[in-house]
Formats: sequence, C-alpha cells, structure tokens
Amino acid sequence: MVISLRTMTAAMLLAATDPPPVAAYPVDCAILLCLAGGWPAHPVCQHARAVFMARVTPWPVEPPLQIWRCPMGGGAGGAAVAVASPSTGANVDISDPAFDPVRSIRVYHMQYRQRSTSEGQECYRSDRSRLGSYGPQGEFAWEDVPASAVPSGPGLSSFDRPSGCRTYRYRGVAVEWTDVEGNRSFEEMRY
Repeated sequence: MVISLRTMTAAMLLAATDPPPVAAYPVDCAILLCLAGGWPAHPVCQHARAVFMARVTPWPVEPPLQIWRCPMGGGAGGAAVAVASPSTGANVDISDPAFDPVRSIRVYHMQYRQRSTSEGQECYRSDRSRLGSYGPQGEFAWEDVPASAVPSGPGLSSFDRPSGCRTYRYRGVAVEWTDVEGNRSFEEMRY
C-alpha cells in the first residue's frame, strides 16, 4: 500500500491533538511532512517551520531540512540516522515524485557589495552569493551563483543593483519551496 505524504501529514496531525514535547518526534520528519502539506496551521507544523527558518537564518546558514535525521528506514526502534556531513542524503530511497518537495527547496545566501574609489574612477564589486539545493537522494550542496539569480516575486525583494557605482550592500537569505500540490512559497530575511 502506498501512503502519500499528504495522508501521512494528516495522520500525524490527527494523532497529535496536543503537541508532543519537542524531543518526542524527530523535527526533520515533521519538517518533511508539514512542508509537503503546505505548512498546516498546527503546533507541530508551526514548530517545524520555525526550525526550518531558523536553520537558514544567518550564521551559519544550514540546510533547512536535514532529511538524513528523519528515521524512514522502517527498522526496529526507529532511531534517527544522524550523520556528520550535510552532503549525505536520506537513509532510504526518496527518488519517488512524492518527495519532490524536498528537491524543490532552494536556499539563496546572498552577499553582495559595491563601492567606488574616493575619486569615483573605479568600481569595486564583490558577490559571494551561493545557492543551496537538494539532489535526487536528499543530499544538500552549495554552488556559487550571482545574487541576481534570486527569483523575484511577492515576498521577495528582487536583487536590484543600483545603476552606477554608489555604495551598496545587500546581505540576506531567501528560501523557496513547493508543496505536493505545486504551490510555491518563499521567505527572505535580510541581515
């Protein structure tokens, strides 16, 4: 029998009429289920979303979903698989399209600045922005991208480098994701 993420999310929320203590469930499993379900308004999902966002809040910027910490192996005891390296993927096969919400997550860590010399003759620009994303098995990796690669839309201030070379600094983290129904969401935190 195949159980959808949406069904698992609903079952988890129905079973948790009073939210369990934080230590009573692996938060990364809650993040996976609540993200896929569109972040339902339930205390478990509110906590999971808070952890998801706290992980991308600067210093350090971490993978928001650490799927390798969610015990999905089905083994006895259900102990979470915790590994040292974020580049390690899930402990089970997540190539099924039901796990597309994991692969939809994009984390944009933007660090851009520009300034001109005191004479205004030269313009110095520094762009140390990067994009974090998940691979087919939930492995998380960073790649260098220009800050201008961040998508624009409601809720995101598009990266708008000023014309000319006036002093300008832009630092922030944006995270975007898609739930199982294809609804795209994102948030941005400037710092």
